[in-house]
Amino acid sequence: MIVKDIVNRFGLEVLSGKEGLDQKVMGGHCGDLLSEVMGNAPVGCVWLTVQGHQNIVAVATLREMAAVIITGGQTPDPETIQKADTENIPILLYPGLAFDLAGQLYEAGVKNMDT
Repeated sequence: MIVKDIVNRFGLEVLSGKEGLDQKVMGGHCGDLLSEVMGNAPVGCVWLTVQGHQNIVAVATLREMAAVIITGGQTPDPETIQKADTENIPILLYPGLAFDLAGQLYEAGVKNMDT
């Protein structure tokens, strides 16, 4: 599955990183504590978070993530969107809860390689 498939299947809004929509999704990760995400998110994952500041782009780049999905109706600041475009990191919006989307992604086949 690629990022674009997730966007289409779940009706996500694409805010940035349109160049990265063809990246393969290798798993998923939920979390809002940046140090935990940096240490545990799998490479190539989609990351579900409520964070919207610029540091999410740095973490996504460091972990070579396929995309960041901001959940819960939160929105990133304009500087975050601009930085994500520069780094080709798709930032996607989902209005519902991360818990709900995580379950739907899992049922759609997005599973971590060690699961």
